[in-house]
Amino acid sequence: MMNTIKQLLIPKIDMWLGLFLLLLLLATQSAFAAEIKVSVDRNPVSLDESFQIIFTATESPDDDPSFGPLQQDFSILSQSSGSSSSWVNGKSSKTVQWKLNVMAKQAGDLLIPAVKFGKDVSQSITIRVTDKTANKAVSNDEELFIEVEATPENPYVQSQVFYTLRLYTRVDISQARLNEPELADAVIERLGEDSNYNTQVNGVNYSVTERKYAFFPQKSGKLTIKPLLLTAEVLTGSRPGFNGFFNSPTSKTKHVESKAITLDVKPVPASFAGKHWLSSEQLVLKQDWSGDIQQMKVGEPLTRTLTLIAKGTTVGQLPELNTTNTNDQLKAYPDQPVLQEQKKVDGLLAFREEKIALIPSKAGSYTLPAIEIPWFNTQSQKMEIAKIPETTLTTLAVATQTVAIEPAATSATLEKVVTGPVINSLQETNIWLWVSVFLAAGWLITVVIFLSKRTGKKPVIENDDADISLKACVKNLKKACANNDALVAKDALLEWGRQKFNATNLGAIAGFCDARLRDEILHLNHALYGKEVGQWQGKKLFQTFTENKALERITTPVDKSLEPLYRL
Repeated sequence: MMNTIKQLLIPKIDMWLGLFLLLLLLATQSAFAAEIKVSVDRNPVSLDESFQIIFTATESPDDDPSFGPLQQDFSILSQSSGSSSSWVNGKSSKTVQWKLNVMAKQAGDLLIPAVKFGKDVSQSITIRVTDKTANKAVSNDEELFIEVEATPENPYVQSQVFYTLRLYTRVDISQARLNEPELADAVIERLGEDSNYNTQVNGVNYSVTERKYAFFPQKSGKLTIKPLLLTAEVLTGSRPGFNGFFNSPTSKTKHVESKAITLDVKPVPASFAGKHWLSSEQLVLKQDWSGDIQQMKVGEPLTRTLTLIAKGTTVGQLPELNTTNTNDQLKAYPDQPVLQEQKKVDGLLAFREEKIALIPSKAGSYTLPAIEIPWFNTQSQKMEIAKIPETTLTTLAVATQTVAIEPAATSATLEKVVTGPVINSLQETNIWLWVSVFLAAGWLITVVIFLSKRTGKKPVIENDDADISLKACVKNLKKACANNDALVAKDALLEWGRQKFNATNLGAIAGFCDARLRDEILHLNHALYGKEVGQWQGKKLFQTFTENKALERITTPVDKSLEPLYRL
């Protein structure tokens, strides 16, 4: 019987064990599979233009790529590959790239298919390929020319206008000088790096260098972008000579000018109801909190972070976010806003961040009003409103230690106490009072005699050693911050934190401080040990350190009967 059971169970166990090992092998392979991303240098492109497809892997893939699937819709003109390695914070990373120079075989939305790298597979993306451009008004013997365009040509005031210039050349040039575009009453920003590709114009092959700008006209009406002027030396060949080794190429100077473009800038539309005009392609408004807004504590700060991100606008156009008026029961300590701009190929990206430390002084609920940012969507040509809804904060009372107090004596009890031998007690009390006075007078006379016999030494006032040491730490920190010396500032903070909080690293010390000082300590830590080590400025750290000390003094209880305040 047992043998029969074993014969039935053993095959099933082997089957399940094999299935488990197979799944484990597949999971292991997927865990170690290289991630291969795909990108293009331009999108969209013209049918008669070459462009680059870039495959990027974070690790070495399983095998060499097979680009055969690409040849269905694209002609591969050339390809190259390269790799780079880095070692950051004890971790190594590797990047491998393959760059393909290709041209599309047909117009439309074409799929760049997934490419196999052995067992690894790349992503697939879509690129838009437009029809061939119309024949340009140039003769076939034109050696180089400039093409410019602006989109849109009838924008709203302070809205983004893309200005693109393309330099076409079919000869070798040197010492090229090109002036920057000019437009009165406009903010001009250059976007990204130049891109290079090949194309055909009227059947002639040209090399193209493309450069993009973002214009933000600051007033309405007709504004003209002045022509661009290119001056370059065109190489024409070699001079005839008795020995080709000594021949030097000849050149000629050539001036090429682009056309002027006139913009018809429209004023703010009458339908826009906001106080602050803001036009953008896309806008995001959000808030974050450093803790639980439903469990705030009296005297402890909570940091509110407001963030506004807008595409297709400058950072100077972003409005102030924190306009909430607080009272004595809810103090607000706003920090300096963080303003950033990212110049990308597809336009300008503006970023504004505001941090506000909120400190309640009384338990209860506090309501922060909604934040509304009206803005004009340049894509839909409609007004929209970005909104953070009304936010309610709940503050809990600080727990206090209650001291047991004996209940007051009743009148009956008091009567019992009074009916005792009060006179005798009073007489005994008077006797002992005179004895105490006599002894005190004798002690006082002894002290006077002792002091009169001492030599005239000045009294030495001894401060608490710990207090002196803390003051020295603060003094060292102030000096380090003034000199922008991050290492000395770190040492001073570590000594200060060790004595005050028994903390041994910057991260632990930051946890004991208020939100703004915590952020500055973490910023110092990042400046010392982060991937991108830049020049550290210490002014803001010592400023927040001083504010933190002042805040601690403000919240120190002056009466033991008051409720204890927690450390900020």
